[in-house]
Amino acid sequence: PGTDLKEEHLILTAHWDHLGVGKAKDGDSIYNGAVDNASGTACLLEIANAFAKAKIETKRSVTFLAVTAEEQGLLGSAWYSANPIIPASKTIANINMDALNPNGPMKDLTVIGYGQSELEDIAKPFVEAQGRYILPDQEPGKGFFFRSDHFNFAKIGIPAFYAKGGYDHAEKGKEYAENARMDYLKNQYHQPQDEVDTTTIDLTGMVQDARIFFNMTKKIAEDDIYPEWKEGSEFKEIREASLE
Repeated sequence: PGTDLKEEHLILTAHWDHLGVGKAKDGDSIYNGAVDNASGTACLLEIANAFAKAKIETKRSVTFLAVTAEEQGLLGSAWYSANPIIPASKTIANINMDALNPNGPMKDLTVIGYGQSELEDIAKPFVEAQGRYILPDQEPGKGFFFRSDHFNFAKIGIPAFYAKGGYDHAEKGKEYAENARMDYLKNQYHQPQDEVDTTTIDLTGMVQDARIFFNMTKKIAEDDIYPEWKEGSEFKEIREASLE
């Protein structure tokens, strides 16, 4: 809970569901969803834990929301957006964490839907403090901005942020990062093989991103800033109407 502006909330989200038990592959039928999206759920819990342990007091409230049925069509966040516990007008922003980078430290933080909101500008100094840079979505044609839970917050006007590293490995370069990312998509994504393998997974990139999300959350919750949609965003008019 916040102090002076406790009725205003920043909401962090991650979806905790995956596909459950399904068609077997190589004798395994349990679709664990380690990266997609136990990684985002772990990040959500660790940021909440960090706030609790540090006993951080902020002006605004910070709400941690784990939603379900994302894999079935963003159904949990869709239900929430239709039945919000906190009114859209009192929700300052949403930071969403989905399928974080399992391939080690990255130079980039790729913003899905780059250019939509001022949240990417709030992220920038924290990204640069890690010696990294913000990279626009490299595959906009795949519509990733419309395929995770932040989209349902955007649909009711709430400025939403979805980003992660993954395209420029800090030590091994862009080609390595691309090969690792494509290997995951081909051999693990939405398959039983998306499980924790301690011999291959490198969590340091997830830690990098988690620290950025934590710092963004702390700044937005502490300061009197009101992140807005940028000119040209299809969500700007919805936001303005919700605030009237």
